[in-house]
Amino acid sequence: MKPSQDKLSLFNWLIQKYQRKIYWHVRKMVISHDDADDLTQEVFLKVWQGLDNFRGDSQLFTWIYRIATNECLNFLRNKRKMQFCEIEDFSEVFASDHNHDVLISGDDIQLALQNAIMTLPDKQRLVFNMRYFDEMRYEEIARITGTSVGALKATYSIAVHKIENLLRVNQHKLHYAA
Repeated sequence: MKPSQDKLSLFNWLIQKYQRKIYWHVRKMVISHDDADDLTQEVFLKVWQGLDNFRGDSQLFTWIYRIATNECLNFLRNKRKMQFCEIEDFSEVFASDHNHDVLISGDDIQLALQNAIMTLPDKQRLVFNMRYFDEMRYEEIARITGTSVGALKATYSIAVHKIENLLRVNQHKLHYAA
């Protein structure tokens, strides 16, 4: 069956409008450029396959972000299983990848922040990234993740406290090392 020109036009528009946002949403979760690139393609493949079934219950943006979020979480879960890593070890692997990634630049504070974010469990990292970096409202994150606003606020607050504590500990270490 040949896809309609309307569907192709809509899909091309979606890629132009959202590909960059989706890539960076995915990249903040999986860190690796190659993995983020592959997952972004998977997301848009699923968008293409599901476009006829999109009911309009939510905004297109929300629907695409939800697909991307689910793809990220599934990818991380599968990667963890394949590597037989404990959660803490897995975070260290990602943090190590992050430290050596030439596409991520920044000063010591930015690097410390990114490393602290990488130690968060997937859901906390996801909520933190969406709220802090993407500046999404809790209501929007709730529609994307299927989580209540109250739970998201709690998750974000816990993530912020963990990051603050890690940054404080690292600052102390740097101060005593100097």
